[in-house]
Amino acid sequence: MTKAHHGAQPPPGPPWDLPFGEAPLAFVDLEMTGLDPSKNRVIEVCIERVVDGKVVDRLESLVRPDDDQAWDPSVHGISQDAVREAPTFAELAPRIAAILQGAVLVAHAAIWDVRFLEAELARAGKPATLPCFLDSLVLSRRVFGFERHSLEALAEALGAPERRAHRAGDDVRTLRHVFGRLVGELSPATPRDLWHTEVETRHARPAILEALERAAVDGRPVRLRYRPSGKRPQELVMVVTKLASDLDPPRAIGYLLPGRGRRELRADRILQVEPETTEP
Repeated sequence: MTKAHHGAQPPPGPPWDLPFGEAPLAFVDLEMTGLDPSKNRVIEVCIERVVDGKVVDRLESLVRPDDDQAWDPSVHGISQDAVREAPTFAELAPRIAAILQGAVLVAHAAIWDVRFLEAELARAGKPATLPCFLDSLVLSRRVFGFERHSLEALAEALGAPERRAHRAGDDVRTLRHVFGRLVGELSPATPRDLWHTEVETRHARPAILEALERAAVDGRPVRLRYRPSGKRPQELVMVVTKLASDLDPPRAIGYLLPGRGRRELRADRILQVEPETTEP
């Protein structure tokens, strides 16, 4: 699954092509009465708009469905009584739309949050499509060699602060922690660079291909962060002699240091390329 669930690519320009530290990111988590956006409803929302690691706007609220439907509170612990005095989604919709405006949406298993946001905004008379977003679940599967990639499993594996599971505010805080670790592994230049990481399993990021091309021309060692299939990332020092861009996916061909053992690495599994600063 790609992030563009309507089939689109991110449009050119801001926010997708801004330097990563300047791009507004909207971290989203919703709690719902069920899994069908056509009939189930949002009962809690948290959205944090973040620029360069700083929260610049935030909304966290319980939400009262306006159709008096009942639901099972066992998953999230949110009962009908808890939301009785809460605002409806329609009342919150202007604030939600303002926080999302011009930002890159980030969520875990994001397609669910996106579908519910679109359904609720349509009911509120503010229809919107959210065709492009970043999904920390997909990114985690590409980057980490963990057996499980649920938000709960990632929180434990990556040392996130303790949280109440399935509550929107706590889940957003965990999401930001996980996303920060992913960004640290990938060093994206722009949000679009991260989008390319997610697109498909055999898709190499253009920024990685450009860095490998430069390394092959330069002939100097580079430090690669490489994730073999089913394993955790490895740090490798390599002299790239050729980028075989005619292969699918492209391969970086060269030799490792020390030892000068020949290697051929799939470019779609290379997470970072940086100059090697130590002496061979």
